[in-house]
Amino acid sequence: MTAVKETRPRGARRWAIDLRPLRVPAYRRMWFGNTLAMFGFQFTAVAVPVEMYALTEDSLWVGLLGVAGFVPLLVFGLWGGAVADARDRRRVLLAGSALLWASMAGLLLHALLRGGSPVVLLALVAVHSIAFAISSPARTAILPRLLPPELVPAGSTLNYTTFTAASVVGPLAAGLIFAAFGTGPGLPIAYALDALLFTGLVVATVRLPAMPPEPPAEGEARRGGLAGIVDGFRYLAATPVLLSSFAIDLIAMILAMPRALFPEIAESRFGGGAAVGWLYSAIAIGAMIGGLTSGWIGRLRRQGLALVVAVVGWGLAIAAAGLAHQLWLMVALLAVAGAADLVSAVLRQSMLLIHAPDRMRGRLQGVNTVVVAGGPRLGDLRAGAVGAGFGTGVAWVGGGLLSAVLAVALVVAFPALLRYRAATTADRD
Repeated sequence: MTAVKETRPRGARRWAIDLRPLRVPAYRRMWFGNTLAMFGFQFTAVAVPVEMYALTEDSLWVGLLGVAGFVPLLVFGLWGGAVADARDRRRVLLAGSALLWASMAGLLLHALLRGGSPVVLLALVAVHSIAFAISSPARTAILPRLLPPELVPAGSTLNYTTFTAASVVGPLAAGLIFAAFGTGPGLPIAYALDALLFTGLVVATVRLPAMPPEPPAEGEARRGGLAGIVDGFRYLAATPVLLSSFAIDLIAMILAMPRALFPEIAESRFGGGAAVGWLYSAIAIGAMIGGLTSGWIGRLRRQGLALVVAVVGWGLAIAAAGLAHQLWLMVALLAVAGAADLVSAVLRQSMLLIHAPDRMRGRLQGVNTVVVAGGPRLGDLRAGAVGAGFGTGVAWVGGGLLSAVLAVALVVAFPALLRYRAATTADRD
């Protein structure tokens, strides 16, 4: 780990994003590789639901993509977290990356052959989700080994901000591809770009040093597999702050994520074309702007309260966006929701990485992978099913309002999260 001692300048620049983690070479390489990989992933993230809707013309099938993604995440995310605590995290990340490449090749081949099978598409999404679940806990758990503790929030913010920047440019580029080439030629182009850009992350991972697991605590045994997963859940159950942070994020993502409705809304309200790209980019636009002005997040003491406010703001902004019938207004309101989501994501990640000991970080990141990636997929299923049964308005607006109400109810019933404060350097000393 490289120490970075310089203090940040005062004044207006204190609100700008903290770039000090980029002075650490190993972190810088991983950040750059992740940025390329996340940009490429956005092509697939747009192409898969577009392909499914083109095959079925049914938002329920688009919602089923959430099931195909969530079930493997639930199983392999937890297992991948246990493996990341019991094995060299660099090797775990490389193994997951190899499987990710194989799933990208499968999506590309399916699009080139024009198989036209929604079931095959669901299966390929499941394989992709397995690979992501294996590699993601290790990728995130290495952050505190690359940076000193005081820069972990800044490193998390940089990761989320560049991810959201890629999420802005990627879907817009995907929308332009589909507008220019149509669904037929556009799908293999999108999948091929994802596979190509993923190379950057693999190169960065290869250059990492070995990261064997730390020795277990006194009286503990290093255990992977099911036993390791059980140990992780025992620790989480005894840590109400982290448990509540996971629960509130699930409420926000399952009830207020309208992503599965984007293809239908783009077609019915805005005439299709590049509108779907704008909708898929809108949340990320807000998150990117929030990240670029995020210097204040690292100075927050009452992180628990700020997390709750951000989640409630997310739900209300999503509900307001569902009422909009102008594309620019819907994009703007989704962007507000995205800014709130960035704040909540950075705070949850920082709380987890700093609060949990290194020997537990892989397993807790496995749980976090299930929550962060699985929650929106369950949200896709909910939105698609409710939209098919009751209409897109009920699915979108009602979900946003309900998520805000339940988030408040959760912290009223279990106030540990509200009371959480970030530890200062003096506290650690």
